[in-house]
Amino acid sequence: MEVLAKINEQDFTEEGTFQTGFLMGSIKNVGATEALVNGVVLESGEAKGYPFVGKGYESISFDPMNSTLRVLEIL
Repeated sequence: MEVLAKINEQDFTEEGTFQTGFLMGSIKNVGATEALVNGVVLESGEAKGYPFVGKGYESISFDPMNSTLRVLEIL
């Protein structure tokens, strides 16, 4: 059986991006301070999701600043 999707999951303490064309993603601030996701503040303990919508998303940037972001990306 051919693999249809690839899962990437990791913690970030430096700036990063969801890759162009990702199918589904989520991001949670697991650190102690606020972070930025797509230019919007993500408070400590908050999470944000990008559900499957039938086609790939454009690239989305994130910046943990002084925090840690747990990122799940399905390609």
